[in-house]
Amino acid sequence: MAKKLYVGGLPYTTTQEELQDAFAKAGTVTSATIIIDKFSGRSKGFGFVEMSSDEEADKAIEMWNGKDFGGRSLTVNEARPMEARPPRRDNDRGGNGGGFGGGHRDRW
Repeated sequence: MAKKLYVGGLPYTTTQEELQDAFAKAGTVTSATIIIDKFSGRSKGFGFVEMSSDEEADKAIEMWNGKDFGGRSLTVNEARPMEARPPRRDNDRGGNGGGFGGGHRDRW
């Protein structure tokens, strides 16, 4: 059964192909994804790799966790399921409920 791994500490210039090629040394990579910031379009410095078996995933963890990759030390472990988060609201952050900021009315 496939196992998904979290890979942290990636250099910001790492491509998905480089990530996949590196983890392919431990076995068959089903998928490799680098997480991209939706505003800047740049890498967030972490990603996920899915290995085709538990044994290959364990080998990848042993091979890469704490090791140097592009000048940075990687953190590699089994990915945890994403926790459900409540919907975000402006009031939850102590704001004034959203809307327009002051001083910019002449633009509208």
